[in-house]
Amino acid sequence: ISGSRDRDNMSHLQRSWTPNIDHLAEFGVKLTQHVSAASLCTPSRAAFLTGRYPIRSGMVSSTGHRVLQWTGVPGGLPTNETTFAKILKEKGYATGLIGKWHLGLNCESASDHCHHPLHHGFDSFYGMPFSMMGDCARWELSEKRVNLEQKLHFLFQVLALATLTLAAGKLTRLVSVSWMPVIGSALLAVFLLTASYFVGALIVHADCFLMRNHTITEQPMRFQRVTPLILREVESFLKRNKRGPFLLLVSFLHVHIPLITTKNFLGKSAHGLYGDNVEEMDWMVGQILNALDVEGLTNSTLVYFTSDHGGSLENQLGNTQYGGWNGLYKGGKGMGGWEGGIRVPGIFRWPGVLPAGRVIGEPTSLMDVFPTVVQLAGGEVPQDRVIDGRDLLPLLLGTAQHSDHEFLMHYCERFLHAARWHQRDRGTLWKVHFVTPVFQPEGAGACYGRKVCPCSGEKVVHHDPPLLFDLSRDPSETHVLTPASEPLFYQVLERVRQAVREHQQTLSPVPLQLDRLGNLWRPWLQPCCGPFPLCWCLREDDPQ
Repeated sequence: ISGSRDRDNMSHLQRSWTPNIDHLAEFGVKLTQHVSAASLCTPSRAAFLTGRYPIRSGMVSSTGHRVLQWTGVPGGLPTNETTFAKILKEKGYATGLIGKWHLGLNCESASDHCHHPLHHGFDSFYGMPFSMMGDCARWELSEKRVNLEQKLHFLFQVLALATLTLAAGKLTRLVSVSWMPVIGSALLAVFLLTASYFVGALIVHADCFLMRNHTITEQPMRFQRVTPLILREVESFLKRNKRGPFLLLVSFLHVHIPLITTKNFLGKSAHGLYGDNVEEMDWMVGQILNALDVEGLTNSTLVYFTSDHGGSLENQLGNTQYGGWNGLYKGGKGMGGWEGGIRVPGIFRWPGVLPAGRVIGEPTSLMDVFPTVVQLAGGEVPQDRVIDGRDLLPLLLGTAQHSDHEFLMHYCERFLHAARWHQRDRGTLWKVHFVTPVFQPEGAGACYGRKVCPCSGEKVVHHDPPLLFDLSRDPSETHVLTPASEPLFYQVLERVRQAVREHQQTLSPVPLQLDRLGNLWRPWLQPCCGPFPLCWCLREDDPQ
């Protein structure tokens, strides 16, 4: 924004930690009841792109594997799913994705790219096919490295003990075996010990790399280059496509551990590294908006800003919080029902079309973007499948008073944890929790000591009767309603149960892409810009 707008008009924003995002909200439409369809990235992004609950596409799990675990796995967004990018491309739009994908890559070989963005409607892709994660920087907050190192080291110790036992038995003639098993187990023990030391480097090379379309350009990625490279790519896309209709999805790698932040923003925030990272992301938003100004596209471009889920409370070391906070909302990332995991920002800006400063408190969903942009582009919403999103344009324009969502379901993996009912005639937003995670320690508000709260098993509680809240009066979900405190208690529960039954009748069985078979690393699916495992390349110059 800097350089293209009157600084005097911006002066009141300089005290904000996120002046550019705040500017979007001030001159756009703000949705205060905006929710994601899942509380983790892979299923939430699948729902966003398809307009469908992730359980419909199979982008969920039943075994605790909540997101895609590796780049080299066969799971991913099925090829028979239709994204809004695919429909807009058919309508003549140039479509681009810059940043994070995390919806799969390969099916049968390291180069078939069956789940690649270019097979889901995008003309161009530049970014990470996987996701930024703590293991990319070998952080103490680790998604899988620490666990793998511990398992490999334990197996080494077991095998080393077995080897020593066999060798002692052989030397003392207590065991009559040849030396071959002893030598074999010793070699395997050495291999496991070596693997425990190098598994971290393997993860960095296997998952933390950049691609341009179908070509790996940087493996592993150099963190300080990424932010300027992404901004350069955005500017290039806008220059190439400014004379025609376009769809550009910029999926930031920011606000996710390891909170990679360039030197210009380190130590800038009063809120530590997380604050530094948020402020840099906000600056990037400003640079993108400025690029629209420079190319003369501001007044003809609909801009949408959101997040795929809430902050991760468990990403904490000592007294330092690295996963963000969710304000007055209970819970966080990974929790299927609590507001802190699914309540997300929602801002739409379209100068001259959408009323500036409008605030909408109606329930809306990330899934609503699908029918909204499809119909804006003159496309048709698919009729051969259930679309759970609703066209937002009447609500954004102010020609409709209420959201088309009467009910919204909240899943954790394939398990329904909660549902909300917008009772329009009373102006009440009810929330019913059927299942909630057991916080650790009790009353802590998160599952500390774990990466995320579980969806099933011994560490969740099935409520009978379900927990009932009135979000319109109690957005923090602190006051559980009872038959004594709420006269409509049983009527509300029965109406929500009926809606759940009706919803479940629309579900069809599909393969679960995130279950163990689809989420297990396979070396023959691993992308590599050299002969595996020598995955190293740098094919593009530093940005100027």
